[in-house]
Amino acid sequence: MMRWAIVAAVVAVIAGALGFGLIASAVAAVAKIFFFLFLFLFVVLFVSALVVGRKVKSAFSDKTADNPKH
Repeated sequence: MMRWAIVAAVVAVIAGALGFGLIASAVAAVAKIFFFLFLFLFVVLFVSALVVGRKVKSAFSDKTADNPKH
């Protein structure tokens, strides 16, 4: 998704340089939407990975405490 945001930003810059102001502003808005959507998904997945990682780590540490061979 971040790739689409970068592509849209590059298209906006090129369109702006060539004088297509309306197209450039529309594509820049799309790039901004993609960027914030990517940022939101990153934060959600990062927080969920932290929460799940703690649960998995505690589950494995409980199993190894019960088994004296490890």
